[in-house]
Amino acid sequence: MAFHPDDLPDLGGKVFIVTGGNSGLGYYTVAHLAGHGAHVYMGVRSPAKGAAAISQMRAANPSANVSILEMDLMDLASVAAAATRFLALEKALHGLVNNAGIMATPFEKSKDGYEAQWQTNYLAHWLLTERLLPLMLQTASTLPPGSVRIVNLTSSGHLAAPKDGIHFQDTSLQDSGPWERYGQSKLANILHTATLHKTHGPGSLGARDGKGEIWVSAVHPGLVDTNLATSVGKLWLMSFSALRMLGLMWPADKGSWTSLFCVAGPTMKAEQSGTYMEIFRRFGEPRCLSDAATNEELAERLEKWTREEMSRGGWLV
Repeated sequence: MAFHPDDLPDLGGKVFIVTGGNSGLGYYTVAHLAGHGAHVYMGVRSPAKGAAAISQMRAANPSANVSILEMDLMDLASVAAAATRFLALEKALHGLVNNAGIMATPFEKSKDGYEAQWQTNYLAHWLLTERLLPLMLQTASTLPPGSVRIVNLTSSGHLAAPKDGIHFQDTSLQDSGPWERYGQSKLANILHTATLHKTHGPGSLGARDGKGEIWVSAVHPGLVDTNLATSVGKLWLMSFSALRMLGLMWPADKGSWTSLFCVAGPTMKAEQSGTYMEIFRRFGEPRCLSDAATNEELAERLEKWTREEMSRGGWLV
């Protein structure tokens, strides 16, 4: 599939949110969308780092329309508050890129009681998406199909998830390793995408009734040279260094291209909604989804579990 950010159309008048937008893939996703005229809200935990990133973008593109949307994915109250702030500011949302994430970090629990990778990579983004969906559906209901899209960043690392896919009995996986916890969170991103597509994508009941059609993608950006791999241990860091020296890792800019294609690319097709998107591959990378990632029953069970958890915590409105 041939795609370059220059292929993006004029995005003037359109509004996007990109989480983790101050560095890595998120930075370039924000920069390219803003470079084509969009108003982009940069989801960041640190306003200072967000402001520095915006200054850097505006040095290259003085007209870049980028705003900070402060949120801490390790704090569900912060995520809910960020959604509320955004909804008070905007009357439309054309694209949401759930980009922020952590990888193979040491065991830690959030203030909400969930394992850090599970909450940061999946649960907080589920909540953010749920809070923003009504506005996205309202936006989509007045526009042609494909005008409103959601991107969930995932990874081939989902293949490291537990054998049962999602360990519902204890999602913290405290007795497992960091890669298994990472894999579970990335599998959840794929299953969440499948659920969103089934509910709001092309051919869904809501789309047929004119309530809005949203295209959804689970994006694996490929092996990308970012600051994500800071807690993976010396052996893995040495492996990443070797891959970098051999030219087998994409720069962060190119790593953002799949997200850009899926959230705003003019040649994306309706039949690509709901799929696992990977434009670029390097030799030796896994080329398949796990059985769990295509398990509709597991996706339904995860959605039910998540809604029950979020309802119990008082996060559903």
